[in-house]
Amino acid sequence: MDATLLRELGRIVLYGLPTSFLVILLCIYLKVMYFKPFQKMLAERYEATEGARKAAEESLARANAKAAEFDAALAKARQEIYAEQEQYLKKLHDQQAAEADAARRASEARLDQARQQLAAEAAAARAGLAAQSDLLASQIADAILSRRVA
Repeated sequence: MDATLLRELGRIVLYGLPTSFLVILLCIYLKVMYFKPFQKMLAERYEATEGARKAAEESLARANAKAAEFDAALAKARQEIYAEQEQYLKKLHDQQAAEADAARRASEARLDQARQQLAAEAAAARAGLAAQSDLLASQIADAILSRRVA
């Protein structure tokens, strides 16, 4: 049984060798004709994708730099506008203060003039009353004395 078993195993191996050889040739053929070009195509696709991704990252970095530059320019412009607005408001405030001071001085001058005029009118009225009081006093005295005499 031992010899028969070995003979049968030898025959199975002998008949299986061509099939094994064909399977090995098929593996080599598929590797050379299908898998190597497929691997090459995948590598090229990966490189193209990586290149596009790197280009997109560079573009995004440039866009971020431009946005930062724009923001800086915008902040500078705002600062200039605020400075101009502050100067304008200060100038306007100074102008209003000067106008208020001028109006105050003019009203004080008119008030002084009115006081002087009122004082002059009061003095004239006093002088007129003093003159009339003397005249009235003499008329009253004449009236009283003329009644006594009569």
